[in-house]
Amino acid sequence: MKFWPLPHARLWGALVLGIALTGCANMQSHDKLASEMQTAGQTNGIPAALARLEASATTADEKAALLYNMERGELLRMDRRYEDSTGAFMLADTKVKEWEETAQTNPSKLMGTVGAALISERLKAYEGQDYEKVWLTTRLALNRLAVGDFENARVDIKRTHEREAIIAEFRAKETLAAEEEAKSKGAASGSKEINGYPVETLNDPEVLALKNGYSNALSHYLAGFLYEVLGESGLAAPGYRKAIELKPETGVLEEGLRGLDSRTSFTWKRRQRMTDVLFLVEAGDAPARKPKAFTLPVPTGRGMVTASLSYPVIEPSNDPLLSQLSVAGYDFKLEKVVDVNVMARRALKDEMPGMVFRGITRAIAKGVLQNELQKRGGLIGGLIGAAASVATEQADDRMWRMLPGRVYVARGYLPPGEHRISINGRLIDQPIQIDGQYALVPLRIYRNSVLTGQVASIGQLAAQAAAPAPQKPAVVETAKPEKPVRARRPARTPRPAAAPAAQ
Repeated sequence: MKFWPLPHARLWGALVLGIALTGCANMQSHDKLASEMQTAGQTNGIPAALARLEASATTADEKAALLYNMERGELLRMDRRYEDSTGAFMLADTKVKEWEETAQTNPSKLMGTVGAALISERLKAYEGQDYEKVWLTTRLALNRLAVGDFENARVDIKRTHEREAIIAEFRAKETLAAEEEAKSKGAASGSKEINGYPVETLNDPEVLALKNGYSNALSHYLAGFLYEVLGESGLAAPGYRKAIELKPETGVLEEGLRGLDSRTSFTWKRRQRMTDVLFLVEAGDAPARKPKAFTLPVPTGRGMVTASLSYPVIEPSNDPLLSQLSVAGYDFKLEKVVDVNVMARRALKDEMPGMVFRGITRAIAKGVLQNELQKRGGLIGGLIGAAASVATEQADDRMWRMLPGRVYVARGYLPPGEHRISINGRLIDQPIQIDGQYALVPLRIYRNSVLTGQVASIGQLAAQAAAPAPQKPAVVETAKPEKPVRARRPARTPRPAAAPAAQ
């Protein structure tokens, strides 16, 4: 029996392993699981969707996985189980913290040039989309607010800003490393274009308008709001400014900054008799990643190799646009501050250069092996190599699918009390209780229903603190009859007639 040189043997073994693992990945496609969760949720409610997800994880590793806990945390949040949701999100956050530590200390370990570059992107450990990492700390902050844990919400907000900086630094290094790796394997420097790929989906005006694929206006506006309600207006202003920078010409964001000084003034707080209410209205589903196969000619030192590559395409969710929220006779304009569909495309656009270079590296390695197999095994060897190459080339379809597709914000003043809300003329069954100086009202439009989250109330209205004030006139009035004690001076002044009269 003749043995191949070790590098080829290793690569062949990797390909065989890749075929087996890819078969498992097909059975456990996250896109398929997400569709089943959404169907279960639409038919039988959120607990059914949660049950379908939990049934998919049977081992300890699967139950500790990043994507599993992000999905589980979101479903628990939608079911108003905030403490359980926070627990799931914290497990997910532990994985992201590990990624952050590695990205800062040993970024080459995350570049994906060993396993994924030789076999498949899908076999990489799921690290989360960049915008998902930021959404995670934002979700944690919202959960804390719902249960009144304002200090930990403040910590989560601070970590959001730190996480964005780590992501920005790592992605710059990753793209450069992928390009250098591809060139070292003999790829032509100009082989970045993929014939047939719908690049227009990554280059439309909405995508290009985003500064990056991970920062979102909601996270920074929420930072401004939280700092404001905690009495830290100096920190609130930068949050509002950043939100405006990320989503310019959005009235509710601009008013957050413009009215900050007046809202936090001592005089305003003393006179205010209505609650400053922030509505967060989330609608639709997060987009899906669909794999799409492409053929790419790759020039190498051994000639031209025709490679079969698979890259993801973002399939956006379809949900009606929202425009107006009405409550207690007041109308508020709903303004879209986040579109996860657009963020997913921008994240993919930023990721594509590195993904393409890794694909080229993979194609070259597989092409060399295929040629070697054909030389040594003839037609059969060539066919085996081609089959292995195609079978192991699958785009990664993993994404946090239970996130909303779009987030709208409205803000204004409401009198304390119980109120009914309507959105775009649709009356919501469950009323909300408004109280306090500030209130945050989370609403989630999920398929044909509206899920009302726990209203967070912060601070005391001046009217409550000054509640005894209206009673002062009554106190004065009851005191007046007693003051005529002065009228009893005749009793203190001995008058002759007074004593007999008293007898």
